[in-house]
Amino acid sequence: MPPWFDTALLVLVVAGMMIGLLGLAIPFFPGVIVIWLSILGYALLHGFNVWSGILFGAITLLMIASTVIDNVLMSVNARQSGTSWLALTLGMAALLVGSLLWTPLGGLAVSFAAVFLVELVRLRDWRRALGSVKGMAVGCGWTAVIRFAIALLMIGLWVIWYTLLT
Repeated sequence: MPPWFDTALLVLVVAGMMIGLLGLAIPFFPGVIVIWLSILGYALLHGFNVWSGILFGAITLLMIASTVIDNVLMSVNARQSGTSWLALTLGMAALLVGSLLWTPLGGLAVSFAAVFLVELVRLRDWRRALGSVKGMAVGCGWTAVIRFAIALLMIGLWVIWYTLLT
């Protein structure tokens, strides 16, 4: 590849990874997937060898783990605080619809409101209903921290790939 192409590819890949990393600040922005797609683009244009294939496999497993953790951890924390499956299901549906109609933050607010209302009707106790929302919010916080750490690890593996195998 000509040097200008390598430079342009590097700029695009790093920009994609930074967009993905910064995008993690927005709830439910698929930042880890954006990072993975940036690395995939680099790999497809630059080529694979045994070691880059192993690193890309590890990066892919991290992306999958992040996606699973994202969907599970929030619910697990909420369930530990006693939140019903109905409230969680409706909360996730409200999150999806709210994120499509408003911003992802609006979707998150609608999700918390849905969980609160379902639990308020079920428990007839606003303090316990608020506790369910708190459990869900704590799960969201831990999810964000873990997703950020996984994203940094994915970028770190790509940096190793780029510096040692290019």
